[in-house]
Amino acid sequence: MLSRVADDLYWFGRYIQRAENTARAIVVHSNLVLDLPRNVAVGWSALVEIMGVDDLFRARYGTGYAEADVVRFLVLDADNPGSVASSLASAREILRTVRESMPHETWEHINNVHLILQEGGERLLTRSRRQDLLQHVLDAALMTYGILIASMSHDVGFQFMRLGTNLEQADMTTRIIDVRTSSLIKPRAADEALRPFQNIQWMSVLNSLTAYHMYRRHERARVRGTAVLRYLLQDREFPRSVMFCLNMIGATLPKLPPSRAAERALERTGAVVRDANIERLVESGLHDWLDEVQVGIGKLHEAIAASYFKA
Repeated sequence: MLSRVADDLYWFGRYIQRAENTARAIVVHSNLVLDLPRNVAVGWSALVEIMGVDDLFRARYGTGYAEADVVRFLVLDADNPGSVASSLASAREILRTVRESMPHETWEHINNVHLILQEGGERLLTRSRRQDLLQHVLDAALMTYGILIASMSHDVGFQFMRLGTNLEQADMTTRIIDVRTSSLIKPRAADEALRPFQNIQWMSVLNSLTAYHMYRRHERARVRGTAVLRYLLQDREFPRSVMFCLNMIGATLPKLPPSRAAERALERTGAVVRDANIERLVESGLHDWLDEVQVGIGKLHEAIAASYFKA
C-alpha cells in the first residue's frame, strides 16, 4: 500500500472520531446546562479547552466564551481545523481519493451530513435546532463505523484506519477527563456553587463518552469520582477507555510492517496508564499525569507517522 493512502486512511479514522466526539461534547454540555438550576452558572469555555484551541478561539471571538460563539466555533467555523464541519470536510476529501478502498455507502453518509452542515449553516445552530443537527453528525459517524466494520475488508488499509480511530479516541478521552474533572477533584472558590451538583457533573463526564450505562452495569453502584476515572482510564473492555484504545492499537500493529519505534512508544504509554494508582493521583494531582499520557499519545502518533507515512 502507498504511504499516501495509508496516511489518508489513518487520518480518515481520526477525523470521523474527532467530529463525533466534538458533536457529543456539545450535546452533553447543553444538557448539563439544562439539568442544573438557573442560578448556577456553567460556562462554555471548557469545550474549547477540551479541543485545545483556546488561542485560536480568543483571536477570533475574544475572551467572552459566549454560548453562541463557542457553538459556532466548534461546529461550523472553517478556520478551526477541529470543528465538526472542518473534520467532516477533511474526511470527505480523503474519501474522494480513496473511494475504491471503502464501501460506497460510506461516501453517502459522510457527504450527506457534510451537505447538511454547509447548506443549513447558522440557522441550524439555534438552541431549538442544534440538537437535531448534532444528532445527524452522531448518526452519520456511528453508521460509518458500522458499515466499515461489517463491509470493508479487514486488510492493511482497514488496520491503518483503526489505528487512527483508536489513537484519536484515547487522546480525546484524556482531554475530556482533564478539563471536565479539574473542578470536581480540586474545586476552586469559583466552583463552590456547583459543589452540591457534583453527581450530575460526574454523570456528564460519563455521558460525554457514552459511558454512563456501561459504567452502571460494570460498577453496580452510584457514580463515584475515583471509580469513574478508573473506568474511563483503565477499563480493558469499554471501547472509549484509554486502556482499551491502547490495547486495540497493540493488537493492530502486528498486522502492519514491523515498527519497533511505534511498539516502544505504545509500551511506554500503556505502562503509564496500566500501572497508575488512581486514588493516589487524585490526591497528588491528576493533571500532570494526564499531561504525561497525552505526551505519550503524541509520541506514539509521531512514531506511527515516521514509520509508515514518510515517503
